[in-house]
Amino acid sequence: MDKDEETWNQKKQTLIDEVAEKLIGGDLDAKIQAARDIRKLVRKSPVKTRSKFAAAGVIQPLVSMLLSLNVDARESSLLALLNLAVRNERNKVMIVTFGAIPPLVELLNFQNSSLRELAAAAILTLSAAAPNKPTIAASGAAPLLVHLLSSGTVQGRVDAVTALHNLCTGSEDPTLILNARAVPPLINLLRECKKYSKFAEKTTALLEILSKTEDGRLAISNLESGILTLVETVEDGSLVSTEHAVGALLTLCQSCRNKYRELILKEGAIPGLLRLTAEGTTEAQERARTLLDLLRDSPPEKPLTSSVLERIVYDFAKRVDGADKAAETAKRLLQDMVHRSMELSLSQIQLRAGSCTPSDIPSM
Repeated sequence: MDKDEETWNQKKQTLIDEVAEKLIGGDLDAKIQAARDIRKLVRKSPVKTRSKFAAAGVIQPLVSMLLSLNVDARESSLLALLNLAVRNERNKVMIVTFGAIPPLVELLNFQNSSLRELAAAAILTLSAAAPNKPTIAASGAAPLLVHLLSSGTVQGRVDAVTALHNLCTGSEDPTLILNARAVPPLINLLRECKKYSKFAEKTTALLEILSKTEDGRLAISNLESGILTLVETVEDGSLVSTEHAVGALLTLCQSCRNKYRELILKEGAIPGLLRLTAEGTTEAQERARTLLDLLRDSPPEKPLTSSVLERIVYDFAKRVDGADKAAETAKRLLQDMVHRSMELSLSQIQLRAGSCTPSDIPSM
């Protein structure tokens, strides 16, 4: 470290100490300004600056400000804490340890929509740290995040979905975190978003969790577009979202074949499921085959083979277009399945080729 760099670091540490002193010992106006200074300094500085502010003792007074009756104090401290938590696991854990979750949950109920969504963003950030997940899950935040799914801005809804996904992936029984009230807004969000997006992957993961409860299954099937939206995701989703979507449909059918078989067939699930047997992840392919078995006219007695697939396609075509046109429709469906599979394989080859660097290409 040269002398100029050492001098600069000393000046920065002096500034950090001065801001921390104002935050800890100043009046309310001084605390608010100090919180704003922390946010500004952290945003423009290297990651290690977050740790230096934490070492200076700013986290506990910032958490205390979340309880203030002054809206500016709450907002400035919340923004400072958000910035201190980003890309710093230790700070995330410290913020929760010092008691930030109860006031954040209170802010999720706040009439001020800006503060409400900032609180959701904070819970999203804090829930990314594994040690924090049990505390947040037990805090009562999940139902309020579910409410935000249908009442928040686009960013608020994205944050709520991601926070719920974080909490569920850290729980031994995620069905205790989510309830069936989440189904309608999740289906609406999935219907409106791009099925191959990361957002769709998280949304379908939550819907698959909800399909494991009776209330969740009823909510999905009772919605006019519930099963259809999952079927559309099987057709157009990414590898991850298709796996979750077919998992949800399979869970429905396994729970009561007589009840859900016709509902799934009615939404035209067969073509997408057929393609998925060739195009999906290993798990998605297995789920698609199992679901196709369950959708047959008679209960499955043997593993799904090519000849059985052809029979399923023919039966589906006869149901849609009648016996006279069944053979022609079945042939078209099978050709489409092969064509889509070839397109996917080609796009994957092109993607791999495009991502190769000269060092990746073997010498001839």
